[in-house]
Amino acid sequence: MTDTRTASARPGDSLAPGAAPPDVSAPDTTAPEIAVRLFAGAAAEFGADDATVHARTVGELLQALTAGTTPEAARVIGRSSLLVDGVACTDHDRALAPGSRVDVAPPFAGG
Repeated sequence: MTDTRTASARPGDSLAPGAAPPDVSAPDTTAPEIAVRLFAGAAAEFGADDATVHARTVGELLQALTAGTTPEAARVIGRSSLLVDGVACTDHDRALAPGSRVDVAPPFAGG
């Protein structure tokens, strides 16, 4: 998978069953642009290995990443481990800086 998606959190965004991740033509460019890499089942459910998201916090990133995805993609991404610039992160209030990279690694081996 090499498809790259672009997403941005916006008030009122919701999950649409069966919908592909959105390619947002007018993202919130006041929020930093964050590179996201998805692995294994997260990439398979999301439909791409990479995404670009405009978000100020990890929580906004997750909202933007899952907006418009299938419920299963949102579930897998929501249960995934997150690495922000190579460091494990569980704090959804953590601020993201321009140029940050977030890796999304789903549970494996039954986890």
